[in-house]
This record gives sequence, C-alpha cells and structure tokens, in this order.
Amino acid sequence: MTHKNARKVADLGVMSLLVLSFLSAQVFAEEKIKGMIKARSGNTVILENQDQPYVNVILQDTTTVGQNQGLLKARKKEMSAAALIPGLEISVEGSRDENGMFVAKSITFNGNDLERAYSVQAGLAETEARSQANQARSKANQQATAQHAAELEKQNAALKAQNAALQKQQAELAEHEKKIAANKALIEANTARFGQLDDYYIYDEVTVLFANGKSNVDPKYIAPLNNLAEKAITVEGYMIQVKGYASATGSAILNQKLSHERASAVSDILLQQGHVPLTRMLAPGAMGESEAKESANPADQAEERKVVVRVLQNKGIAGIK
Repeated sequence: MTHKNARKVADLGVMSLLVLSFLSAQVFAEEKIKGMIKARSGNTVILENQDQPYVNVILQDTTTVGQNQGLLKARKKEMSAAALIPGLEISVEGSRDENGMFVAKSITFNGNDLERAYSVQAGLAETEARSQANQARSKANQQATAQHAAELEKQNAALKAQNAALQKQQAELAEHEKKIAANKALIEANTARFGQLDDYYIYDEVTVLFANGKSNVDPKYIAPLNNLAEKAITVEGYMIQVKGYASATGSAILNQKLSHERASAVSDILLQQGHVPLTRMLAPGAMGESEAKESANPADQAEERKVVVRVLQNKGIAGIK
C-alpha cells in the first residue's frame, strides 16, 4: 500500500506540472484581434470589437505599426504610433500577459480606414466649435442678466425709503446679482483652464508661426518647443496635441495639406529634439483654414498661419471633475 500511494502522489505531481505548463503557454500564446479604437491614453489603446466592447491593448517601444497599401494590401508602410487615433479600424497581433492585458507585437490598418478616422476627428472638431459658440451665447445672456439685475438694484435703492417690502426685494436682487457674478467668474475660469476638450485640460501651450505658403519651422521656436517637452515630463499622464492651421487665402485642399505639413514638422522636432515618446503624442491635426474670418490685413493672416502645441492632462488623473 505504501508503494502504491507514493506512485499516486508522483503521478499527481507530474499532472500538475503539465497543467501549469499548459496554462502558462496559453497565457503567452500569440493571438490576433481586430476592432475599432475607441479611445487612447498614453501607451494604452482601448479597442472595441464584436466579442468585447472594451479591450485594453498595451503599446511597447518594440510594437510595430504599419499601413497596408496596394490593391491586394500586400505592401506595408511603416507608421508611427501617433497614427493610432480613435475611430481607426486596426488588426493587432500579440499575446496576453500574466494580468490578462493584451500586449501588442504589431498593428496594421488600411489607408482608407485612416482617412475615415481623420474625417471623424474633423467632425469632432466641428462639434467643439459649435460648443464654443454656444458657450459664447450663454456668456452673453449671463452678461445681459447681470446688467438687468444692476438696473433693478439702482431702482430699488431709490425706492428704499418708501416701502419696507421694496427693501426686502432689493436685498434679494443684490444677492441674486452676487450669485450671477460668481457663476460668471467660475465659467470664465473654467473656459480658460480647460480649453475646448471634454476629457483633458490644457496644462501649457506654445504657438509656432509660419511664413506664407511655408511649412519649415523657424529656428527661434526650437528652444520654446524643447522647453515645453521638458515641462511635459513632469505632468502625470500627459499627452501632447499638435494642430496646424492656415490662413483663409488659397484653396481649401491646399490649406489642408499645408496645415498637415506644418503640424508634422513641429511633431518631428518634439520627437527628435524634445525626445517626446511616440506613445505621448496625439496624431498631428490639420485644421485647414483658420476659424477666424478672412481678412485683407496681412498681419491678421500671419497670425493664422500657425501650429498650436498643447500639453494636456486627463482631468481624472488631475483630480478634476
């Protein structure tokens, strides 16, 4: 009986080792998943597919990104991780780590899918512009309300001696005016701090101006860009957004191309000289013509030929509701 029991224990040990080896192989086995990018934060891409609404894909320095080209999609063009923007359909090869996170080895996408994703981003920019216009109208209404309250306060002051009830009304109107003024100040402060984004607020920014029809960066802007990159490193969970603009003169197609070239030129400086990791860069945005009205004044047009670089921090990380 002792010999048989020892043999059973040995057999169980061997089976346990086989099971552990099998499970370990399953954890690190390579997989391939497809889906649309829902969001991105640093080196984490949130993917949505038919099986799962949220799949966390981890980007590494060794992760390769390629764009399928050609009629049969047989050729691949090497791209940077900055091209991985929300709305892009991608195919990811990799494996899951011991925590169940999907670590990307390679990512590929089609060129037409990238164009569609850029179109979606352009639509979001238009939505942000409409939201800003609505905020401006709301601010004007608040100013009109505050002015009306001030006029009522002046009238009540003149009638204070005639009626005690009017004195009470005057005090209530004064308190109401104070609340309106406080709300107005809070809205203005939040607008200046958070900019046009919903999930991020602007930590710092630098504006780079360009000559007419040019996309090369004036050397005088290299030091401010490098200083901004150095400052960004101190911000937890930061992202860097680069948006290019053109003046209203010229065709829309040319301005879109020129804006993108300007944004790419500034992005190259941040990557190569500012040593900003690719995982911290949002895809360069080309806004085409500026939102400002067309002006015949050369000085006004010069102000619109620009690239705006912003250091953004997620409001959740910053503890901002």
